[in-house]
Amino acid sequence: MSDAAARPGRLGLADDLAARCSGVTFGDLLERHARMQPHAPAVQCDTTCLGYAALDARVNRLSRALATHGIARGDRVGILSENRVEYVEAMFAVAKLGAILANLNWRLRPEELLSAIGVTTPKLILVSPRYAAVLAGLAHGAETVLEFGRGYEALLERASAEAVPIRAEPEDGLVVIYTSGTTGVPKGALVSHRAEMARMQIAQISYGLTIADAALAWTPLFHVASVDPAYAALGIGGKLIVVDGFDLDRLLAIIERERLWWLVLIPGMLDRLIAALKERRIEPKGIKLVGAQADLLPRHQIAEVSGLLNARFWNTYGLSECGIPVASGNSFAPGELPARLSKTVDILCRYRLVDADDNDVPDGMPGELCFRGASLFSGYWNAAETNRHDFRNGHFHTGDVLKRNPDGTLDFVDRVKYMIKSGGENIYPAEIEAVLLADKRVDDVAVVKRRDPQWGEVPVAFVSRNDDSLDEAELMARCRERLAGYKRPKQIRFVALADFPRSTAGKIQRFIVEKWLEEPAGKGS
Repeated sequence: MSDAAARPGRLGLADDLAARCSGVTFGDLLERHARMQPHAPAVQCDTTCLGYAALDARVNRLSRALATHGIARGDRVGILSENRVEYVEAMFAVAKLGAILANLNWRLRPEELLSAIGVTTPKLILVSPRYAAVLAGLAHGAETVLEFGRGYEALLERASAEAVPIRAEPEDGLVVIYTSGTTGVPKGALVSHRAEMARMQIAQISYGLTIADAALAWTPLFHVASVDPAYAALGIGGKLIVVDGFDLDRLLAIIERERLWWLVLIPGMLDRLIAALKERRIEPKGIKLVGAQADLLPRHQIAEVSGLLNARFWNTYGLSECGIPVASGNSFAPGELPARLSKTVDILCRYRLVDADDNDVPDGMPGELCFRGASLFSGYWNAAETNRHDFRNGHFHTGDVLKRNPDGTLDFVDRVKYMIKSGGENIYPAEIEAVLLADKRVDDVAVVKRRDPQWGEVPVAFVSRNDDSLDEAELMARCRERLAGYKRPKQIRFVALADFPRSTAGKIQRFIVEKWLEEPAGKGS
């Protein structure tokens, strides 16, 4: 029996060879652009602007330097840094070696950061001077730490800029993006070259990215909202502008000077941006898309900011595991006050909405969104049981609940496992609850989300105490010690233990607790 007969639609050895011969990775793309357009701008950050040949040379030097420290295909390289040119160099240097970049979240508290490092166990960590002291205070276990600065530059200077043999293959991991688990323990979402390249291609096909557009990375490069545009822009040979966080003056200057593809807007910064646009009467040079998931913002702000920037507001629905191309196929006209926030599924995605037993739900009924598509990640690092659960029945189960309308659009409902989205960051209540429950004077606690005009959503804690001397200030101090700033509850309210609504299994029903926030008097003191 031939190979083809044994495996219908497959050609055995030829099929495997074809897979290897047809694969292209991000290291290949950077080298191509360095040859074809060596002087075209690649990365701009502050006053530094590297053309493609210069960027590729520095990437090659860093690849060789990392190799001398034992970094090889499949190894993890951590990075703890603000947005800067060296971050982008690391993204491609690690890619050429077939290693995996683990994008560490500098907003985490030291113990949280140590947990994130423990997930992927990087052999080497790159760190900026801003966070070097934090990293030095952790028993992180990495064999080598390289700090950006003079030593880093000297290391590159000693290395050759000659082309590096590309070690990666399309299904190799490219980057790990950390996403909190429902227990508060970070999960490392492994995104392959294949998945990131699919995200790049979908950005072109469906969302209008061209080589003439500049991509802007101002949100942290450990976040998918900057990671995906960065790889996409440089993958197609465009320009990437890197900004160290929400620097309003710099962003306004860029808006006036550059033709942008997508200006990410998140809760927590819109008020200041709108006020500045009005006060300074900024004239954008041209922006194709602004915004992000519209559900998290007041609708009047959606209309106002898109009108001021004369750009369509992008009504996205995506996640780190799948990228933007899940249900991000529609946008609102400049200045439009949207009547509904329904999402359009991208043409290159397949999905199901299912109940708790994985049965499809009818239109109008909430169901968990299950995804298939080339942009899908490869699974969570070192989390076999989680992967078996989430990748069941031929789809990735996102944990998000949506409902389908008769016209085929989707409405976002909530999370299967309750999550709070604050200023673009994900907060899981279980993590906050664990900190509060560590105090012996706390009998039980439920953390819920409250709508917030600045951040979209913020956490509020309802606490049952067994000692009346325990007050809000003490518990807030405990949270300050153990949680990143954005995870801390904005309010703590005390309730009687018997008042907590519970399911037949004894679990607190958050959706009922959340309604207490809407009551005039409210539950709790």
